[in-house]
Parts: sequence; structure tokens; C-alpha cells
Amino acid sequence: MKLRLVLTIMLALVRQTPGLTPAELQQIGFEQKIGQQISRDLVFRDADGTKFELGAHFGKKPTLLLLGYYHCPMLCTLINSGLIQALQELRPTAGKDFDIIDLSIDARETPALAVKKKAEYIKLYGRREAENGWHFLTGDEGTITEITREAGFHFAYDPRSNEYAHPSGVIVLTPQGKISRYFLGVNFDAREIAQAITAARNEENGSIVQRLALICYHYNPITGKYGAPIISILRLGGIATVLAIGLSIFLLARKGSHPQT
Repeated sequence: MKLRLVLTIMLALVRQTPGLTPAELQQIGFEQKIGQQISRDLVFRDADGTKFELGAHFGKKPTLLLLGYYHCPMLCTLINSGLIQALQELRPTAGKDFDIIDLSIDARETPALAVKKKAEYIKLYGRREAENGWHFLTGDEGTITEITREAGFHFAYDPRSNEYAHPSGVIVLTPQGKISRYFLGVNFDAREIAQAITAARNEENGSIVQRLALICYHYNPITGKYGAPIISILRLGGIATVLAIGLSIFLLARKGSHPQT
């Protein structure tokens, strides 16, 4: 009886916990701050538990910055997987020609969780040089707030689902730590990534890209659905793929039906 009473009280508290409002969800996205300097004095923790000072890191190579969180149920994995797929097509290698930083926006996450994600993504990438050039960072609330503000990364925590609503994409930093370009979404063009890395290496700025409103949200208390934005996008991608294959088959069949002269 006591256990049932405790569970009933806990369930009632969860139901009473307010979720994000539609107005709050509309604020989620990237504010593209091309040319913005990321503070050099910010200090985080790397996956091995050591201090990671941005000032000591800057000045060497371009950096691809990904903001998300390690227990993210859906979109963060799609972002990293999409980036890896593009990077595998490039001759330049992470850790050698440029660096990557995955930074958790959840101050509760620890290096122990970061090291698991690092092992997963390094294995998927398949290049040993990335071991020393792909950093998986955690930090306190103050440093996270500062770097997300400078990066124009607007996100929100929903206590009802214990998840974060946040935009998806990759931020390209110059060796000095200035924002050079944004890539939005979960799929990235390898050639454009290569061009952006080269431009960042030369301390050049890219242009502002069209905003794509993707939200990493396991459970949306407004709609009552799981990951609806991502599911819709994946469905559209699947339809586009099927149409492309169908068109190719039609053109080949049409070409084959005409006799050679």
C-alpha cells in the first residue's frame, strides 16, 4: 500500500510539472552570429576528465563545433552520423587537418558519459587520427550558458520529459575561435564542408544560411507526440529517395525501348 501511494504521488507530480509552451518552442533555433569570437577563457572537461581550455585549443586548426547532449534520444545522433558520413568522403582528416568538439548543453552530464559517445563516434568515423582531435566536453551551467549565447544557440529544458529542445547543425570556427559558418540540419554536403574548413583556415567568413527549424525533442508535451519534426523530415527524405529511384528506372527503361540506329 505504501509503495502504491508513493507511486501515485510521484505520478501526480509529473502530471503537474509544466512543459514548454508553443511560444517557448518557437524560440528554439540558431541566431547566426558570423564573425562572433568564442571566449578563449572558457574551461570545460574533456572525456578523459582533464581540463579543456578553449584558449589553449584555439590558434591551431579550424574546429567543427556541435552543441547537443549525450543522452539525447534522437537528433544528436543523427547530426553526428550525418557529419561523419560527409567527413568520410573527405581527404582532410579530423585530428590532423581540423578538430571537432562535441559539447554537452546538459550540466548534469559527466565525462564518463562523454567517453562512451567518443568511442562510439570514433569507431564509426574509422580514422585513428581523430582520437586526439575529436573532443567530447562537459561543463558547468555558467560556461554552457556563455558559449551557447556566443554561438547563437537557443535551447530550452523541458522538466516534464527531462529532455532538451534545441536546433540541429554544425558551427564552423576559425583557428582563432571565430564563427565562420553554420550548417543546419542533419545531412551535410561533403564538398561544402571541405570548402568551409578551407575558408575557416584562412580566417574567412561564410554567409548566413537559410534557417531550418529542427528540434531535438523526445516527447513534445504540446503535441503529445515523439520526435514529430524529425520523423516528418525522415519521411520526406524517404519519399524523395523513392521518387529519384523511380525516375532513374523510368529513364533507363525509356532509353532501352528506343532501338539503336
